[in-house]
Amino acid sequence: MVHVYNCHPFASQQIVQVEQEPGLFCCGGGALFVVATGGCKVDAYNLEQEGCPLICRFGTMGTVKSIQHSKIGDYLVTIEEKNSSTYLRAYTNWRYQAEEKARVGVRLLGHLLRGASVRGGAQMEIIEIPLSERPIAVACCSVTGDLLVGCENTLILFTLRRQNQQSLQNQCQQNLQGSWSNSQQSASQSQGHQSSSSHNLSVLDFERSVILHITKMTPKQVALCGGYLAVQAELEVLVLKLDASSEPTSLDESSDTSKDDYLEDQADLLLIPRQQELLGDQARNCDISVTIEKTGLEDKGQYTLSYVLFRRFTPEFFQGCSVEETQLHSLQLYPLFTSNQSVSTEEPACLFCFFSLPNAGYLYSLKSGVELLSAYQYPERVQEAVLSDHLLHVITKNALQCFTVRCAAVAARTEDPYIDTTMKACPPNSLQVCALRMQLFIGLRSVCVYGRHVVLLSTVDTEPREEAERSTQRRSLGRRWTISSPKETSPAGNGWNLYVVDTVSPLTLYKEMVEYSRQYAETNPQAQSLQHLLSEAHLLLRAALLQTPGQQQNDDGTSSLQEDAYRQDEGQTAVQTHRQQLEEALRQNCAQLGDCFSRASQKVCHLALPYYRMSGLSVTEVIVRNRPLPSSPHSYGLGFLFYLKHYLLEETEQKLSQESADEVIDIFSRSSPSELLSVCASPSMINVSPARTLRILQHLEDTAGVSVPLTIAMATMVQRLNDLPQYTQLMERHAEMLLVYGFIEEPRLLLHGGGGAPRTHVHPTALSRQLAKSQPGLLVAGMVALHENNKVQLEQADHIFKELGCENCLQVDFWEAMLMASSQETVIQELLFRLASVYIDRLVGTNSESGSSFPCTSQRRRSLKSTDDLINSCSHYGALYPWLIVLCPAHTTSCQHQEELYKLQSLLCGPSLSIGSVQPLLERLSEGTLWGFSLHLLCTTRRGQYDISIEKLLDRCPQAIIAYANHHLQDKNMGLWWQKLLPELCDRTRAAGENSILLAALKETLVVVATETSPAQFLELIPDDGTASYFLPHLLTCTQRHLLA
Repeated sequence: MVHVYNCHPFASQQIVQVEQEPGLFCCGGGALFVVATGGCKVDAYNLEQEGCPLICRFGTMGTVKSIQHSKIGDYLVTIEEKNSSTYLRAYTNWRYQAEEKARVGVRLLGHLLRGASVRGGAQMEIIEIPLSERPIAVACCSVTGDLLVGCENTLILFTLRRQNQQSLQNQCQQNLQGSWSNSQQSASQSQGHQSSSSHNLSVLDFERSVILHITKMTPKQVALCGGYLAVQAELEVLVLKLDASSEPTSLDESSDTSKDDYLEDQADLLLIPRQQELLGDQARNCDISVTIEKTGLEDKGQYTLSYVLFRRFTPEFFQGCSVEETQLHSLQLYPLFTSNQSVSTEEPACLFCFFSLPNAGYLYSLKSGVELLSAYQYPERVQEAVLSDHLLHVITKNALQCFTVRCAAVAARTEDPYIDTTMKACPPNSLQVCALRMQLFIGLRSVCVYGRHVVLLSTVDTEPREEAERSTQRRSLGRRWTISSPKETSPAGNGWNLYVVDTVSPLTLYKEMVEYSRQYAETNPQAQSLQHLLSEAHLLLRAALLQTPGQQQNDDGTSSLQEDAYRQDEGQTAVQTHRQQLEEALRQNCAQLGDCFSRASQKVCHLALPYYRMSGLSVTEVIVRNRPLPSSPHSYGLGFLFYLKHYLLEETEQKLSQESADEVIDIFSRSSPSELLSVCASPSMINVSPARTLRILQHLEDTAGVSVPLTIAMATMVQRLNDLPQYTQLMERHAEMLLVYGFIEEPRLLLHGGGGAPRTHVHPTALSRQLAKSQPGLLVAGMVALHENNKVQLEQADHIFKELGCENCLQVDFWEAMLMASSQETVIQELLFRLASVYIDRLVGTNSESGSSFPCTSQRRRSLKSTDDLINSCSHYGALYPWLIVLCPAHTTSCQHQEELYKLQSLLCGPSLSIGSVQPLLERLSEGTLWGFSLHLLCTTRRGQYDISIEKLLDRCPQAIIAYANHHLQDKNMGLWWQKLLPELCDRTRAAGENSILLAALKETLVVVATETSPAQFLELIPDDGTASYFLPHLLTCTQRHLLA
């Protein structure tokens, strides 16, 4: 289906003053090239000036049958006939003919002239391109300037070469003949130097690159762009991609000799092929074989071919058009660059292929997957069509008509990966096309487009109607489908005209579309046509924004070839201003599309969100635009609710005013009461009226029933009203664990931000501040639950407690609770290190003798968990070793100091804390006190240095040595009793004399040694200093035990 809108895309038209009847013409480089019917002369007119004045006129070497202009290299290529022979020629430096320089150089391909070419190329050159077959069609690449020639069964690709003048001079001088005189040589060199310095031009030439052989297909038209080749026959189109590769080609020639023999036998039968469409790799399955001829001239390795697209049609009758006239035409490969690309250095981001039948046109996208974008159904027979950035121009016999295209939709998605997300949107590639108002002419024959200039050729057909009908009937009797040659106007023709029709700028056409859309908006705001028209306007603006600055200057009619620096700066300023206008228009269009989709059906209503975001409107402005209509005062569109819900669910710094926030509450209370809880918890709703919202929430509770999150939301509103008794009553409705589940269901009741993203900034809510004062345990439990359910990160939770001013108390309680709940090893090690650091900081800041404490200790409340609670509930806290109780008995330090000491000792006694990580922190603690000594001794013991620990303990607190040995000197360390401990006690007892503590320790040690050793081993342990009588009772015990065993 094709929509038709009464928008006029044409601004003005003028007639080119041509002396003779035009037969062929083409556009490019700001010029219009016209060849008279049957003539051998080309007239170049300036398209960018009013009246299209003549630039130059030059003759050709034969009758021109086809002419094309290349943007890259600014050259013309023609197919000419002379003396029943067909030639292919290229015309370079044609602009020098405007300076009335009659000098013209003629040379063969690859043979550079030694005259004026070397002296700067200040003359027009005609390059003769020899071919072994008759050329049928020719095409120039708009990206590289390469040349593609189509012959009967062959495609030949010529690569454009630019040769520097200085290298040409050197090459020429090396090949100079000895007959030249020295004076001639010096004159040529000086003249060449001056010319090269003044013009600084390069000489163009072509090099045959590759030859392709095609079977079962005779090219009628060819196209070339960025390595893609398109070939069009009467009813077939084949698109190939040619890549340079160092690997040999691997295309297999799918020839079937038996099938060829069968076709030869059936030559008198008319075989109609079936319709076929093969996309991508499937195109290899077509019956057309393409092979690469190895010429031996390739200097860049081999070439590889890949099939891209194949389309075959069957002949059909159409509105008086005979089967023979149902043939393809207007083949075109169209590149599209995005706004951040350089046309000269990069390949196009998008590439499109267009071809047409008399009754339908087809537009394909070739990159990132082959896809049929649009199928154009023409209302009458179309003779020719040309594709541009934002419009498709087609001509019938008596009218010029424009259709919209979808190139901008494809390019936008290629340029911006955020399109088709909740951030950005663009009308789909499959959006139905529309036709704009047509312009009537008489006898249109041909069309070409350059920028915003559409050039039309109209001629009056002087053939009598009866003769024309008889001729059509005679042609319909033939069995072959051939392209009917254009009829030449008789010398007594009634006339002809060459028109240049200027299209309006995309911005102007957009404004007309917007004005046209108001008719739909007034009658039916939800009409499908309104969405379609605004989508067309959107793509029109996107196509304009995708243009490069150079293209925009050309569209504005300014020349970029001969303007000075001042004109360039002025042009850049105009381009920037024009782009700002386009961006502002795009924002307005996005707002209009957002309005359309805000009341659309459920299938497309979600598009309101990205379009409103792209519009730059604030939430308040969107709310004003979506207030209910008088006919339905309580009805809000699904798209508007979708947008509003997503905005409130996202963490944003934009806060609504009280009036807007109250209106949002009213909207959801009427349209979606189940979302009220999430709406109230949004940080954007911080200014909502608490009393009014509380009444709405109470009404919701009466209708929907009691729920924990709803109760917490009501408590939040009551807390903002400073009604502490009612707040306490609401919070005591449910157990603490149920409240924690409520926080998990709606985390924004405790914090704003988060969402599991590690770098998102978070803030505590008013409820969090209240809980920190009245129910700190609930706050800590809620934060732990949010972390374990990936609602908040550890660093974000730390930030919350710092903003609450609880980094010295609740934050540590949170770490301790996290250590009990977490199962992630990385988190556990991080928490162990943090807690050990905090405990050490507190011990360093506490003076146990004076009872003074580090800052905030007097104000800091008791921890939520005592040491015994942590030991009983957390496996990372170990039970205190018995010898620690002997070493550091209770009530020897302050209560707070003792609690921190016990927690640190418990961590050191546990299995998880890495001693290497906390050893540097323990250096801050002195061993002068017994509690400091106990921590260092724990580290030494954890490292397995028991012998050193025994010596230190005997030096500082020998009364704890037996408790230490009973706990640590077991199993594989049992030998240390008699290898280390017994000798140490013997030596120290002998030196200290009557030391009851050492004697008691020695006695306990001998009991263990007598139990664990044999009599012979025990006898060897007795010292030989005359004190053997002391050991005899223990030796007797050892012997008796041994005998019993």
